[in-house]
Amino acid sequence: MNQEKLNKIRVFVAKYKDADLHSLLLKKSPFPEVSMQELVQQIKGRKVAEKKFPFLNQENIIFPPNLNLEQASSQDTADFKKQFFKGKKFIDLTCGFGIDAYFLSQNFEEITLIEQNTELLDIVKHNWEVLGRKANFINQKLEDFLKNNKEHFDLIYLDPARRDNHNRKVFLLEDLSPNIIEIQEQLSDISPEILIKLSPLIDIQHLVSSLKNIYKIWIIAVKNEVKEVLVYLKKTENQPEISCINLQSSEPEFHFNLDDEKNCQSEFSTPKKYIYIPNNSVLKSGAFNLVSEKFGLKKLHQNTHIYTSEEKIEHFPGRIFETEEINSKAIKKGEQFNIITKNFPLKPEEIKKKYKIKDGGNQYLIAVKSLSGNHFLVGKLLD
Repeated sequence: MNQEKLNKIRVFVAKYKDADLHSLLLKKSPFPEVSMQELVQQIKGRKVAEKKFPFLNQENIIFPPNLNLEQASSQDTADFKKQFFKGKKFIDLTCGFGIDAYFLSQNFEEITLIEQNTELLDIVKHNWEVLGRKANFINQKLEDFLKNNKEHFDLIYLDPARRDNHNRKVFLLEDLSPNIIEIQEQLSDISPEILIKLSPLIDIQHLVSSLKNIYKIWIIAVKNEVKEVLVYLKKTENQPEISCINLQSSEPEFHFNLDDEKNCQSEFSTPKKYIYIPNNSVLKSGAFNLVSEKFGLKKLHQNTHIYTSEEKIEHFPGRIFETEEINSKAIKKGEQFNIITKNFPLKPEEIKKKYKIKDGGNQYLIAVKSLSGNHFLVGKLLD
């Protein structure tokens, strides 16, 4: 994109960054060579960048359509990935908007980016020039590249498309594009290490049973929302290690081996003074018995993934509450609570309506089921 066009876009975005975008779209573009849709998209992109990838919130950066922005990794998750990998040659087979590639490739000397969408790759190329980064940009389908490629790489990265030909979301490995199971051998022929980003909804057991040579799995949450599952393929004879990460929190990481969970048993108890709720990356991992054994906590019920103890334990990967049990009749009309329900007959909205209580405040009302029955717990969240 030429500098004159960039300057016009920059001035327009600065002037209308807080304007009503729907109204803007109804107006005619002041520049014959830039449509109003393009201008509005840059305003939208700038707003997304402020929170999702602030390193791109600078002059002369160009943003793609909304779908590409939504599908791109956040700066937080991309920056987390880069610490584990280094080498000479890096390739991203599904470049997209290039956020992961930008961070992952920082510890590599030669970078190759493959993207079949010509316009998107042009945007990435332009932005990398603005950011002072170099790469070999290849506008080609992944399958065609692999068919003709003779090069070897130290790390392959890919983020398969999670929508089918009818734009419906898919979750099984064999339904992704490309089909990872089909091309795994082909990928292994050109690199000893492969890193794959998958949906947070992927089933971990299905993943482990479907792919060979899984060395490690990261389950990455940001502020307790699981954003992605990362699979690292590398020849190994061991069971894969699983790491549960909750970024933008002070909670410790939780690491375990799949065999660890298989060999653990939970002990059960009614609620005691302290209640522990693992963060969602840990819950996603399925290590329910291991949490109980590793931290010396009692579980409330087979299907209630909440834990309890009489004495407080430190360094727990989740939230800790100091609570006491109350009779439901003691809940006063108009009281204010943050409501949490786990394996309980009533949902938070139903509890709020039944007991005429309000959302919010500093107190928590935790409604849970243990092996002995249902419980209402009132307490506070500990730092």
